[in-house]
Amino acid sequence: MANIKSAKKRILVNKTKADRNKSIKSGVKTAVKKVYAAIEANDKEAAKTALTAATSALDKATKKGVYHKNTSARKVSRLSLAVNKMA
Repeated sequence: MANIKSAKKRILVNKTKADRNKSIKSGVKTAVKKVYAAIEANDKEAAKTALTAATSALDKATKKGVYHKNTSARKVSRLSLAVNKMA
């Protein structure tokens, strides 16, 4: 355990940020799963709606610094491609 006051604060701040990032990442993963679930069910309208929500969640996560912009762009691109490939 840290003895210096600034080190103690750093531990607390890191825990807070880790919890925030974990929550945001979990929300993004859920949104992405909903897109793939709609694709599996062959429901194009639900897939498009879920894609919009997932894209928004990814963009917000990127803006907050949870994901790198290229990671977010790659994920959005793959989701869009999967939805567009639907019959």
